[in-house]
This record gives sequence, C-alpha cells and structure tokens, in this order.
Amino acid sequence: MTNDTIALGDLAQEVRSKNAGPFWVTMELFMRDEASYALAADAAYVNEDVVAELYGVAADQVQLFRIPSLNVVKISYPRPISQGSLRDRDMHAGQHHVPLALVRVPAPAA
Repeated sequence: MTNDTIALGDLAQEVRSKNAGPFWVTMELFMRDEASYALAADAAYVNEDVVAELYGVAADQVQLFRIPSLNVVKISYPRPISQGSLRDRDMHAGQHHVPLALVRVPAPAA
C-alpha cells in the first residue's frame, strides 16, 4: 500500500453485498461523488477479471452495471456454493463485499 492509492471502500458512501436469489450474489458500490464514481466505474480497476480473481468465479459469468446517474456500480456473479447448502458460510452473502471494498485505486487529487 502506498500513499498514492486508496481503497474503494474509503471512497464509497456504502459497499454492500446480498443474495440475488440462492445462486447469485450482487454487490453495490455507492460512491460519494462523480470523481469517486469515475474511479469505481473505470474498467482499468473494476472489471470482470478483477471480480473473477477476487471471488473465484469465471470472468465470463460476472455481470457489471455502471449507473452514472446514481454514482453506483453494481456487480453480480454466481455463488460458488448455493445459499443454504452444507458448505455455505455466509447464508445472506452479507460479507462478500469486503474484498471488493479493499481494491486499491489511485487516490483522487485533494
């Protein structure tokens, strides 16, 4: 970690995750302003390959939705383990957002 980068979660108003049915997870980055949104929406930092690496899913199954009018980036991907199954350690997918919130991006100019 260097001083010229910052975690997405530090730029966001909220980062959350939840079930999108028993077989999918959805996450949202609610960014504070247009400058923060521009970093979160930048395909150089948040893209299908990054999400695939973070969550151990195939990049071609990751869905990204950039919503500039709301300063929101929404991400959906298939759950590696279906909700409520024997090996499910997060029944509501409420903690899946943490790796995404820790993604480092360039710090905005002060």
